[in-house]
Amino acid sequence: MEVKAVLKYARISPQKVRKLVGAVKGQPVEDSLNRLKFMPQKGAGILEKIVRSAVANADQYSLDVDSLVVRNIIADNGPTLKRFRARARGRGTRILKRTSHITVILAEDSV
Repeated sequence: MEVKAVLKYARISPQKVRKLVGAVKGQPVEDSLNRLKFMPQKGAGILEKIVRSAVANADQYSLDVDSLVVRNIIADNGPTLKRFRARARGRGTRILKRTSHITVILAEDSV
């Protein structure tokens, strides 16, 4: 059985989250949480929190938490906040503050 947790409108670029996904995908939940805990990136803390939420969801369905594996992590684009910064000679430059929708899918390991 699969369990998922979703975080919407996270104030981090999906590109930055996708860099961390490879280190966690396919790993047992306990190993992935340990890896994320010691990564220096901002996205690692966000991902750790979502994985913990997915584990809590699995616990609600009475699944064996020790046998869970990170099946997939999806980081999609959310809406982009558009801002302007003043520049020289009365001009303005666009600043794009990107958001992301992150989905973590856990599944029981079939060993």
